[in-house]
Amino acid sequence: MSKYEHINSSKKAMNLEPPKNSECPPGHTTYEVEPQSMIRNIAKDETIDLCTLVDYKTGQVVSRTLAQNKYLNLTLFAFSKGEGLSAHKSTGDAMVQVLDGTGIFTVNEQAQTVGTGYTIVLPANVSHAVYAQENFKMLLTVVKPVHIT
Repeated sequence: MSKYEHINSSKKAMNLEPPKNSECPPGHTTYEVEPQSMIRNIAKDETIDLCTLVDYKTGQVVSRTLAQNKYLNLTLFAFSKGEGLSAHKSTGDAMVQVLDGTGIFTVNEQAQTVGTGYTIVLPANVSHAVYAQENFKMLLTVVKPVHIT
């Protein structure tokens, strides 16, 4: 895997010069990825059942962060029945993949039930909440905007 990422932009990302001899496609800019922005807290080069990485704990919401930087958040959650997250907003779009059980997601005061194997996208800057009508696990991916100057 390359230590460089590509951004679809005509401007330099994070004000870094692209490395010489870069194979970046035209109209893209290259920047070096910081090591702390990589995926962590999970085995690499193995097949993994994500559900095994977070356990249910009665009366709690358990989380495990897999990646987090100013542009991306990748977190596993295990919600105990009756638990939830109160209404809040995010500056990025949030995609939830329900891995086990069923959760109720309220987006702009509209409740939607999402079960195992299904996904819901929670738009940036829109109020949303989560409630566990039963034990459920989810993978949350939040993608935040890149501001290039």
